[in-house]
Amino acid sequence: MITNTINARLCAKMFLAGAKNLESQKEWINELNVFPVPDGDTGTNMTLTIMSAAKEVASLNDITMESLAKAISSGSLRGARGNSGVILSQLFRGFTKGIKSYEEIDTVILASAMQKAVETAYKAVMKPKEGTILTVAKGAADKAAELAETDMDLKSFMGAVIDHADRVLAQTPEMLPVLKEAGVVDSGGQGLMQVLRGAYDAFLGKQVDYSIEGAKKSSAPAVKTAPQAEADIKFGYCTEFIIMLEKEYSEDIELEFKAFLNSIGDSIVVVSDEDIVKVHVHTNDPGKAISRALTYGSLTKMKIDNMREEHQEKLIKDAEKMAAKQAKEDAEKTPKKDVGFISVSIGEGVGQIFRDLGVDYLIEGGQTMNPSTEDMLKAIDAVNADTIFILPNNKNIILAANQAKLLTKDKTVRVIPTKTVPQGISAMISYNGALSPEDNEAFMTEGSKAVKTGQITYAVRNTHVDDKEIHEGDIMGIGDHGILAVGTQIQQVAEETVALMMEDDSEIISVYYGSDVDENAATALGDALTEKYPDCEVEVYSGGQPIYYYVISVE
Repeated sequence: MITNTINARLCAKMFLAGAKNLESQKEWINELNVFPVPDGDTGTNMTLTIMSAAKEVASLNDITMESLAKAISSGSLRGARGNSGVILSQLFRGFTKGIKSYEEIDTVILASAMQKAVETAYKAVMKPKEGTILTVAKGAADKAAELAETDMDLKSFMGAVIDHADRVLAQTPEMLPVLKEAGVVDSGGQGLMQVLRGAYDAFLGKQVDYSIEGAKKSSAPAVKTAPQAEADIKFGYCTEFIIMLEKEYSEDIELEFKAFLNSIGDSIVVVSDEDIVKVHVHTNDPGKAISRALTYGSLTKMKIDNMREEHQEKLIKDAEKMAAKQAKEDAEKTPKKDVGFISVSIGEGVGQIFRDLGVDYLIEGGQTMNPSTEDMLKAIDAVNADTIFILPNNKNIILAANQAKLLTKDKTVRVIPTKTVPQGISAMISYNGALSPEDNEAFMTEGSKAVKTGQITYAVRNTHVDDKEIHEGDIMGIGDHGILAVGTQIQQVAEETVALMMEDDSEIISVYYGSDVDENAATALGDALTEKYPDCEVEVYSGGQPIYYYVISVE
């Protein structure tokens, strides 16, 4: 039954449904990225952001609008990854401010909260750009404000807002020429639409799976037990389903069924009434349990979990927690420094370069997996210094770093807006211990701007970008502001990319070769560049980065 107001429990269901719908579409959204690079990540970043909040929501026991708002805001803020994820977290932050003091939401409150969401998100972005997720959110909020003045019921109201937001999304290629050239709508805006559609489905009462992996209910005190070794897990698959009875199911038949389940597993629970049978069993062969159950009727609510895999994931999470705890303890034992450094890195070779330059804490991730705000906060916590400089080394990580800065109260955090690894290296070289933190922030930022960066990778689909026809499998040279070169040979594209980066006063060319490049090939590229630019110093390093054959800087 559809209601004309939304209480806290329905709001929680709508949020979880929006999160699940986004998760189901994340790969499609990744493919909407303008550049056809193998690490298109908008869908992934938005999904990881909203799922961080979804886990908090799913773990709530006493759901009130205030506790729900706090779970959504806190979870998304700390889990935010990439620009799209940070903007999504800010939309949630503003929206939850608008609903937290109410017991139920109507069209007027919903419209007001949507306006607050847009205001908060626009403030978080230094230079808001139209044709993005911000534009879609604003279009939805403006339509909501317009309709809130009418007597429209909530079902029609939300349907009309979503339809309008869809039309705004369809117009994003007209606002951003790069989208039009690539033939796609904005990926962040499309991600937001999946959240809105999922939430609307839940409001309409459509069947939605609200289960969130990793959510933990705290209704009862945890019982401490000794950790179970993987070898002790005799039956590896937790198998659950409901039988919709279609044939005779007497007490004798039930006893036979239980005996069969006992022969293939343990932890057996079989509960029945006149029409259905609820079954739970741990077994190494779920198919046998399912096959026998099908002799009694049709199956629904099927769920099979690999307990050994879950055990491994638990061990990994426990190890991460222990590592974070150990890092914090180590930081407390380490004499406090005036200044500390955190850098995002993309490979072992690059990481070693940063360590040699004095970086205290490396966050692995970079382009292939944007670190979250929570990752940044853990790093800040682990560095025992009064002032901490963060080098994001990726334009898609700067917002998350700035969000961590705002959430840190006991240390001064300064984010140097480095957009590439070479810019981060240049910033570290520019640091001068004799200067004040304020002067160093300006000096390091200026030093990073003197570097041009080119990245050599391959295309994952056919497209047309920056006036270049690109085919799946082509090699691309991507510069600071777009695609510089396209071809079929890695070294050829690398040389063409460098040629377009060079200026009359260029002095140093640095080549960082990736994990998929042979050292001899990297040396050959270095020799070719030395011969072509005899007045420049050419340096070749093992970067060890995935996906990108070469990261090349010119300064």
